[in-house]
Amino acid sequence: MLSTAKCAPRCHIRSLLTLRSLSTETTSSSDVLHPPPPHPSKHPTAKPRTRLAPAPRSAVPHRYQALPHLPATFGQNQLLSVSNSTRALLESIVADFDAPIRYAFAYGSGVFEQDGYQAEKGAPMLDFMFAVTHPAHFHSINMAQHPSHYTMYARAFGSSFVTRVQEIEPGLWFNPFVQSKGRTIKYGVTSVDNLCSDLLNWNSLYLAGRMHKPLRIIKDDARVRLTQQVNLTSAVRAALLTLPAEFSQTQLFETIAGISYSGDPRMVLPGENRGKVGNIVRKQGPQFRELYYRLVTGLPGVDWPADSWTIRQDTSPLARVAHLKKLPPVLLRRVREHHSSDTPNPTSEADEVAYWQRIAGDEQLSSVLRNEMSGIVRYPATVQTLKGVISGGPTTTVRYSLDKLGKWYAGFKGKF
Repeated sequence: MLSTAKCAPRCHIRSLLTLRSLSTETTSSSDVLHPPPPHPSKHPTAKPRTRLAPAPRSAVPHRYQALPHLPATFGQNQLLSVSNSTRALLESIVADFDAPIRYAFAYGSGVFEQDGYQAEKGAPMLDFMFAVTHPAHFHSINMAQHPSHYTMYARAFGSSFVTRVQEIEPGLWFNPFVQSKGRTIKYGVTSVDNLCSDLLNWNSLYLAGRMHKPLRIIKDDARVRLTQQVNLTSAVRAALLTLPAEFSQTQLFETIAGISYSGDPRMVLPGENRGKVGNIVRKQGPQFRELYYRLVTGLPGVDWPADSWTIRQDTSPLARVAHLKKLPPVLLRRVREHHSSDTPNPTSEADEVAYWQRIAGDEQLSSVLRNEMSGIVRYPATVQTLKGVISGGPTTTVRYSLDKLGKWYAGFKGKF
């Protein structure tokens, strides 16, 4: 009986194994249950990026791409309108360049009308400025596409030579008297870093000063738009510190437009129209107002009614300190150095308040600011004038100088 009872479980196990061996299904030797495989996805995940097989960049149109880090309405005052024909012409000229351009604008009498140009023969030259990420890369491509834009020795020495010359302060290379789309153009090339640095700090005021005046943006960039808004506000603060308690909008615009011409050697020598600032403001008043009205009215202590051309400001030392302390670093440093002998640097918070009020209350502050802004402009403008001989060549330099002399004579003759 006992042997029969012990044999029963073993016999049962053997029968189960026999049945399993006769089954047509196979099972894993593991005791872990695995879920069924997932259904194939309609959107397979992209392969991870590797150094050997990087994923291609998505094709995103950049021409009208929204600013990635700024509100859509930020800096709308910079988007000045021009006629449809002018806009189409400017865009077609810039589109003709295969080399990558991050930010581009057109400026001067060829874009916005200036007084004194009505009687000129032919259309005025169109002036452009291109800001690029890698200047050497730009010049290499551009020199291959447009070799006639460069002098013979510039082509012989190559794009590296052009880039080294460009990097000399104020950091630009100009190609003048270029024929494009039936018009004569001049275009300057600089790096985005150099442009933004000048807009923020006023290192040379060569680029920042040009951008104080109306211009037409052709290719936009978020970083440049932000720093340009700072540059425009800095120009307003500097102008307010040189103006009386009550003044006209024309005085404001002429003060701002004159910043980049103060200290420029071309304004001393017979190489530029002496009345150029007035010519610009007289014809471009609406564009100046569009650029600056909202910036001026947004500052504390300034009253500019919408229907008035008269502006009033608080000229107390406390109000002027608010403008003074927010001037661009290079200009502010020069102002402090000017007052270093009679106004020592503060050693405490109380001393700092008194320090700034003494400078802001100085009756000579207006002339000090003008002199220091002229000092910032003078050296870079002189260097860039000499660089023009290298970038344009002797023949083009003589031609450009004669053109400037003609404009100077027209301005001189207009005074009598």
